[in-house]
Amino acid sequence: MRDSTKLFVDPLSDILKLADAQPVLSGGFTAGGSWGIRFPEPDKIKFFALVKGHCWLRIHEEEKPVRVETGDVILLSAQRSFTLSSGLDVSPLDASSIFSGDRSKFAKIGESEDCIQIGGHVRLDPVSGWLLADVLPLLIHVQAVCPQASVLQWLLHQLVSEHSSELPGVGLASSQLTQLIFVQILPAYLETEDLSARGLLRTVGDKRIAPALRLMHGDPRRSWHLEDLAKATAMSRTTFASYFKKVAGVGPLTYLTEWRMRLAERALREDKISVSALALSLGYTSESAFSHAFKRTVGVSPKHYRNERGTATALSDRLRITPASGGYGLSAKT
Repeated sequence: MRDSTKLFVDPLSDILKLADAQPVLSGGFTAGGSWGIRFPEPDKIKFFALVKGHCWLRIHEEEKPVRVETGDVILLSAQRSFTLSSGLDVSPLDASSIFSGDRSKFAKIGESEDCIQIGGHVRLDPVSGWLLADVLPLLIHVQAVCPQASVLQWLLHQLVSEHSSELPGVGLASSQLTQLIFVQILPAYLETEDLSARGLLRTVGDKRIAPALRLMHGDPRRSWHLEDLAKATAMSRTTFASYFKKVAGVGPLTYLTEWRMRLAERALREDKISVSALALSLGYTSESAFSHAFKRTVGVSPKHYRNERGTATALSDRLRITPASGGYGLSAKT
């Protein structure tokens, strides 16, 4: 299930891969003078960076506006309309009147370039994308002044340079830089935010349980015991189990089972591996034991899941996040 030559296990990268997060740079704008743009409710995770100037971000139903400065990076996860403007008293124009026609476009508002913004969206797997989408906060604001933003600033500078050039390969270079920017947003957020992060995001960002997570993600087929995991975190068995559940919302061994099921879902959708071979690869001694665990977690048997793997909407609708103390516990809709 995993390349044994991998030197460092990174649970956050595992989650991003499983959710198949693919950021796409879709456009931007330059603006001068008094300006404002009202964006409709997005159907995807949105992100943007302010290359130059400053502006105000106001999210629908949120009373407090956010001031965005040069070099700041924003990620919006909720399906809410929002406004970017030079001032809070400006009447905004609808984005449809500015970005009409071409889907990937840079617009110009006014004669000067007081403000320059670039942005895009994140595509997620229609079945497993909820692993990321459902645990993101409404707003992630990585400010340019925070220590963790230095890598983002370099990547942003390179992206602007590439996008303004006409050199061969600029499309691929821009795509790769956009991917790196998105990947850097989440670690920067986890370093700067408090425990408002929730679910998987909070779990993989907690440094005390990180050694245990790396063990489970690094070798999910192994029959891990609480003693092994607690020892890796330099905690007692009782302290580790209690702290892990407080952070993740589920116990360590339940987390392991649910992570195995996420890997199983992907394998059933994408691979031709037999159910019995998949069971062994995930540490189950028999196909029946694996099938029982899968049905208890996902709601259907592995074979039934595989037969429906092309019906993404039906599968994703069957699963939901349960608010287990801020954790990411799963349950099946009935």
